[in-house]
Amino acid sequence: MGKFEALFEDEENIFGGTPRSKFWDIANQASDEVVQDEFDKIVAKYAMMEKFLEEHISDEELEAKMSQYEIANSMELEQHKKSLYVAFTGDIVCRLDS
Repeated sequence: MGKFEALFEDEENIFGGTPRSKFWDIANQASDEVVQDEFDKIVAKYAMMEKFLEEHISDEELEAKMSQYEIANSMELEQHKKSLYVAFTGDIVCRLDS
């Protein structure tokens, strides 16, 4: 079970929308500086993962493996994506008071 998976059992009632829609609701209400900072952290993490993978696998092979993985694990990936939206939303909300 993912970090926030229990929250998705009845996501419409708990969030008043999906994790994605709530992320954008909050991101659109937060200051641009906070949202840009948090987005920069996401891009930095993505860049690190991409560079790490490039050291171990070719671009073509990576694309093929990712496509295969997506097909085989679509439901798990969707749940994980929702968890990431919740985590990213929490990161923005935690910065609103500072």
